[in-house]
Amino acid sequence: MPRRAHLIGSVPLQDAGSVFATVTDILGSFCRRIPDGETGERGYWIRWQNGTFANCPGLEAVAVTQSLPGFKDAVKRTFYRIKPGVDPASIIFGELGYTREALASYAIFSQMTAEGKISPETRFLVALPTPVALLSGFVTIESRTDVEPAIERAIFEDVARLQDGIPHDRLSIQLDVCYEVVGNDGGPPLHYGDAVAGSAERIGRLCGSVDSDVEIGIHLCYGDPGHQHIVQPTHLGTCVSFANAICLASRRRIDFMHMPVPRERGDDAYFEPLRRLKMPSETHLVLGLVHYTDGIDGTRARMAVADRFVADYDVASECGFGRRDPSTIEHLLRVHRAVCA
Repeated sequence: MPRRAHLIGSVPLQDAGSVFATVTDILGSFCRRIPDGETGERGYWIRWQNGTFANCPGLEAVAVTQSLPGFKDAVKRTFYRIKPGVDPASIIFGELGYTREALASYAIFSQMTAEGKISPETRFLVALPTPVALLSGFVTIESRTDVEPAIERAIFEDVARLQDGIPHDRLSIQLDVCYEVVGNDGGPPLHYGDAVAGSAERIGRLCGSVDSDVEIGIHLCYGDPGHQHIVQPTHLGTCVSFANAICLASRRRIDFMHMPVPRERGDDAYFEPLRRLKMPSETHLVLGLVHYTDGIDGTRARMAVADRFVADYDVASECGFGRRDPSTIEHLLRVHRAVCA
C-alpha cells in the first residue's frame, strides 16, 4: 500500500478554503483527511479558549505569566481557579466554539467536494484538545479536579454536535494529547497520579463517545510553543506506552495513532520501543518524521531507520504547522508528497 500523508491540524494560510485548495493540489490522493488549518484566532492551539474561562461565572483569574518552565515562547497565559464559596457542581461552560468553526469550514469542504475538487473519499479532520489540555492550560492545579467534570462535559457536547452536523462518513476527529505526554516525561505536572493509566482512562472515555462510523485518532505530542518541544523525547517509549494503554481503554477502535520524531533522531535507539507496540491491526500508525529543514533526504533517512522496526505507517510532521512561516507550507507539503510517492 502507498504511504499517505497526515496533517496534524494547523496550517497558517489565509483561510479554510485556501488550506483545502493547497492541500488538495499538492497532496491529492496521498491525503486521507484534511483539516481546515485552524486559521485566524485558532492558530496557537488552545490559546483562543481564554475567553471560555474568563467568562465562566464560577472562576476567577489568579495568575498571569509569560514564562513557564519548558515553554520556549513569551505568550501571556492566564490561570483561573474556582471562586471561594462556589460549588464546583454549579460550574457550567458555554459552547467552546469548536463545532461552530468546524461547521463553517465543512460547508466549504462540502462545496469543494461537490465541485469535484476534493475526493468524496477524503474526510474532514477536526482536531480537539483533551479536557486535560484545557485544564492544564488555564486552571490552577489546585482547582483542576473540581473543574474537570464541567470542562469534560463541554468537550463531550462539542463531540455530539460535530456528529449531528457533519455526515459520519466524512468526519474524522483527532484528539490532541500533549499535556498528558509531557506531564509523564517531567513537564508541567498533572492533577492525577499515574500519567499513563489516568490519561488513558480519560481519553478512552472520550473516544467511546464517538460513533463507530466516525474516524477517531490520537495525536501524541510534546508541544510546539516557540516551535520547540516542551520536553524533548528521549525515545518513543512514552508514546508506545500511551498508545497501548489508550487502545485498551477505548471501547471502540482507534483509527490512527500519531507519534513525533525529532529531526536529529535518525537512530535505532529512538525507534526501538516500537517493538513493544501492541495496537490492534485496524489502528494505523503515523510517524511524525517529516521535517522542513532537511527535506526529502533527511525524511527518507529517518524512514529507513523506522522501517527496521515497523513495516506499515503513514507520515506526518511532528506537530501542526501553525507556528511556521506561511511561505514554507507549500514546500513542506511537497516533502510529504515526495516521501509518500
